[in-house]
Amino acid sequence: MRFHVLTLFPEMVMDGLDTSIIGRAIKNEKIEIEAVNIRDYSKDKHKKVDDYPYGGGAGMVMQAEPVYLAYKAVEEKILERGGSKPRVLYMTPQGKVFHQRMAEEFAKEEDIIFLCGHYEGIDERVLEMIVTDNVSIGDYVLTGGELPAMVMIDSIARLVDGVLNNDDSAKYESFANNLLEYPQYTRPEEFMGMKVPAVLLSGDHKKVEQWREEESIKRTKERRPDLME
Repeated sequence: MRFHVLTLFPEMVMDGLDTSIIGRAIKNEKIEIEAVNIRDYSKDKHKKVDDYPYGGGAGMVMQAEPVYLAYKAVEEKILERGGSKPRVLYMTPQGKVFHQRMAEEFAKEEDIIFLCGHYEGIDERVLEMIVTDNVSIGDYVLTGGELPAMVMIDSIARLVDGVLNNDDSAKYESFANNLLEYPQYTRPEEFMGMKVPAVLLSGDHKKVEQWREEESIKRTKERRPDLME
């Protein structure tokens, strides 16, 4: 799977993702991530990519042309190697809030383009031309789309075959069946007077699975009752 991030800060994206599990997946060629600098597609001699908004107001707006040209360069590479027209995800607080089912849906794609805005946003005309999905990671505002893109890439990539050492990990974690994950324990059996639940030491796999299911339901009711609906 290939992730393409259109951004003004490519170093931020690559430095943040080239570590831990995602970094190992890149090294092992399970996924590919490229950060495309939108400034490289500016025709301004100073590589300017923003201007004042029509109608007045505070801040600056990213211009349509550099964004469009950066997108077309990526799209052209994808189509040349036989890929299909990619989905383009625009990181915006006005978008649909990202969740696990969306991660599972996006993980089926061969290529995804993430568009990261800055300042007061991006000229609406290019958004209408290229964006297929407006996506948010929560009801708050950030300084740019890079962090949301990185969050989503991390969530999506771990669902790609071979990214996790134990592929079963993705099946039995929070939200996998719309429930929060059950509590986890490791050695020692007792820590500061607190003991590991006896059922987990019993060796009875059927009882362990039943306990985990009950704990998942209990935890979801307590912490995220909205999911129970």
